[in-house]
Amino acid sequence: QVIAGGHYDVDCYVEDPNGRTIYKETKKQYDSFPHRAEVEGVYTFCFSNEFSTFSHKTVYFDFQVGDEPPILPGMSSRVTALTQMESACVTIHEALNTVIDSQTHYRLREAQDRSRAEDLNGRVSYWSLGETLILFVVSIGQVMLLKSFFTEKRPSSSGVVT
Repeated sequence: QVIAGGHYDVDCYVEDPNGRTIYKETKKQYDSFPHRAEVEGVYTFCFSNEFSTFSHKTVYFDFQVGDEPPILPGMSSRVTALTQMESACVTIHEALNTVIDSQTHYRLREAQDRSRAEDLNGRVSYWSLGETLILFVVSIGQVMLLKSFFTEKRPSSSGVVT
């Protein structure tokens, strides 16, 4: 997910260790890509901003490796029903996973909102500075105009005899 910058879109591609492209998308703000690795090695993730070189972008991605191990030992090979305690543990574990997902979502939203607030703060600061400069120029102009109303202009004495 693109958190901040530009139009909130970015190019992305993923390559496997053999150099084969397994995922490629352009101008995406948010996407999900589940993939089961069949080849061991180093996978390459590339986020590109080539169509918007003037704006910096912040990208968040969540990378999960492997399946979650069972909560209780021997739970996958069990043939009987879970006890009340085991069932409660499973329920609590699922609720905590939901909480973790919610916290991640709220962290992303907070980062987006912080970025927007900082951008807005900068714009307001520049606008205020501009208004201050205009206020000073207008004030100085008014003072000079009022001063010209109250200064006495004496006629020159060249060539006039009384």
